[in-house]
Amino acid sequence: MSNSTSTIDWVRCPSCSAFVYRKRLKRSSGVCPECNHHFRLSLPDRLEQLLDAGSWAPEPEVEPLDVLGFADSKPYPSRLEEAQKKTGLRSGALYGRGAIEGLPLAVVGIEFAFIGGSMSGGVGEAVARAADIALRDRIPLLAISASGGARMQEGVVSLMQMAKTSQAAGRMRAAGLPFICLLTDPTYGGVTASFATLGDVLITEPGAHIGFAGPSVIQQTIRQTLPDGFQTAAFLMERGMVDIVVAREDLKGRLHSLLKAFAAAAAAAGEDDPAARGCRRRPTARCPRSPTPRASSAASRGTSCRPRASPRGRAASS
Repeated sequence: MSNSTSTIDWVRCPSCSAFVYRKRLKRSSGVCPECNHHFRLSLPDRLEQLLDAGSWAPEPEVEPLDVLGFADSKPYPSRLEEAQKKTGLRSGALYGRGAIEGLPLAVVGIEFAFIGGSMSGGVGEAVARAADIALRDRIPLLAISASGGARMQEGVVSLMQMAKTSQAAGRMRAAGLPFICLLTDPTYGGVTASFATLGDVLITEPGAHIGFAGPSVIQQTIRQTLPDGFQTAAFLMERGMVDIVVAREDLKGRLHSLLKAFAAAAAAAGEDDPAARGCRRRPTARCPRSPTPRASSAASRGTSCRPRASPRGRAASS
């Protein structure tokens, strides 16, 4: 009986080894009251903490496909079924609309408990569809990442999502709409190498691990001892890879401040400013935002689009 009660009602902190009452841990938003260690959160819990009550309007989930007929120690459909039963999700990602302190935004997030948050065709499609919502409704996009990288069971289809999601981030930038990336513990592999680090502002929590390859792989490859805290939030903040490291209890407030700042900047710029509404001019050789620079009569006249001010610089300075 005592063992069962211990398993259900108490959680051991992996950082300080303290036993924390589960209800107390929930009240503290999943942060250890003894050492401030930030426990990993499920995606539904994360959305509940960040978004206004009743504002979350999820879109239908993208159904996963076994396009390769892949099998390792067990068939891929069996792994999908196990993950679906474990998490209650279909493909490992959710997307839709929500609000933070009344300010609307599109949201997409990855559930790490679903096959390690690996990026599949369904996850990539969720990111792209979330960007479509943001572009359609002219609202910011928040991407919440927690991933070990590509989903090997989908092979090249998974790798193709890096290009697909990067293009979605590019469309947000071309439209002049804010794209905020929240990198949670852990974020690795193809997710880090694509949309998760392409936002205007990159935010993370204390102690989060973020990188491409894991530390052990890097250390074995370069045969050097890695510095203390390698790939942790504080380490990356010092070196400029992320813009903000914020405690979980302050995360919603910080996101609200960013959304207000972006809204104020857009209002000040006005509808006529290409930087606020997105450049609609044809690409030119002089245009710094041109996806495919080429010579044109506009370039010969010396006309070009005014580049958008970097929101990342404003966020870092704040």
